[in-house]
Amino acid sequence: MQAVRTRPEQRAEAAVVVEATPHGSARSWSPEAEIGMRVEDIWDSLDVQRRQLSHGDKLNSCFDSIPVASFPHTFDGAQLVEIPSDATLAEAVDILSRNRIISAPVRNVDAPEDASWIDRYIGIVEFAGIAVWLLHQSEAAAKADDVGADELAAKLGTVTLEGAAAAAAAAVASKVAAVESEGAIAEVFGALPSSDLFNKTKVKDISGSFRWAPFLALQSSDTFLTMLLLLSKYRMKSLPVVDIGEGTISNIITQAAVVHMLSECVGLHWFEEWGTKTLSEIGLPIMRLSKIVKVREDEPALKAFRLMRRKGVGGIPVVDDSGRAVGSIMIKDVKHLLTASETNRDYRTLTAKKFIANARQSSGERQMSIITCSRGDSTKDIILKLDAEKRQRIYVINEEGNLDGLITLRDIIAKLVYEPPGYFGDFFNGVIPLPSNSRV
Repeated sequence: MQAVRTRPEQRAEAAVVVEATPHGSARSWSPEAEIGMRVEDIWDSLDVQRRQLSHGDKLNSCFDSIPVASFPHTFDGAQLVEIPSDATLAEAVDILSRNRIISAPVRNVDAPEDASWIDRYIGIVEFAGIAVWLLHQSEAAAKADDVGADELAAKLGTVTLEGAAAAAAAAVASKVAAVESEGAIAEVFGALPSSDLFNKTKVKDISGSFRWAPFLALQSSDTFLTMLLLLSKYRMKSLPVVDIGEGTISNIITQAAVVHMLSECVGLHWFEEWGTKTLSEIGLPIMRLSKIVKVREDEPALKAFRLMRRKGVGGIPVVDDSGRAVGSIMIKDVKHLLTASETNRDYRTLTAKKFIANARQSSGERQMSIITCSRGDSTKDIILKLDAEKRQRIYVINEEGNLDGLITLRDIIAKLVYEPPGYFGDFFNGVIPLPSNSRV
């Protein structure tokens, strides 16, 4: 077990590092670790005050004392990636792919230069959101015509990767394989004419599917407690921090960034007191086996994506006949179907097992494997594993190796803090950010 470091010991270690570094250059603690030390200072001050607070109350008090302006910038000084509202869905996916991000704010191209942030942006678009929207449109069209996917394809006609489409695909082959042809989209999503759905539909045209208008944002003076509650209980996957004066976004805080911050706090007293508890001790997993949406390895891969859309989940485990998880398909993995490669052409009959094998062979996609834990593991172990693997979820398995539960980044954050009575007033009255069963 790693020894708990006190604040003075950490500072002493830092001094040694400075002396030992060649040419006298200093190696400072990470910005995330510095946040952890600030929490430690507040934690210690509460002990000095001899306030009779529970562990949860102390954590709430600590995080409610630190402004979100202190959170490290997630884009490391680089320019924030924005998507213009007049971009097509194809262009939006291309921007997300080139920058290796899963979401970006949508800038209103018609807004004046001096517009406030409310008028400057129309929302945040996610890669998963685009995929889900396309799935919804294809299923709605199929239902309206009362025909199956194969019949719909025959009725509307499919476009294959030939001619200009093939040339266009070659031009973007070096990018993340998200969108390479209108034919691929047409095949995957029920063979609807992609010229209308994908290459002509503007991002602003699907703004009705955005969860907030323009989005739920933080100000730099808001606290970590507010941020943590929104990312957990209120199911926000990312939160823009806006500069009210400039009318711009100064930072975007994600669930993954928060879990990374926690991983940098290992060794601090406040973290160890919480993080060394087992999953069972802190009430995880929240998602029980009976509630997990899954697909068998011999079922069509397309079924996994349709289930994700219908159930409001961001990923599905793939299991064998005995119930053992053999892989995982996330909503973003639809990009592997969009390549329309020879191995994935028969997408309607392509099994989940074959889909995963093809994706691993073509791109070395490690994310389609699963990471697991047991109920006896510590919260700290889970945080370190999720951060190291850059994953959104981890599956709990029993002694026989079968699925026993699911833990997401949101679940972990939800166990770190709690919402005090009346904290948000009536702001969320009548507002349901996501369905209650959502695991996106």
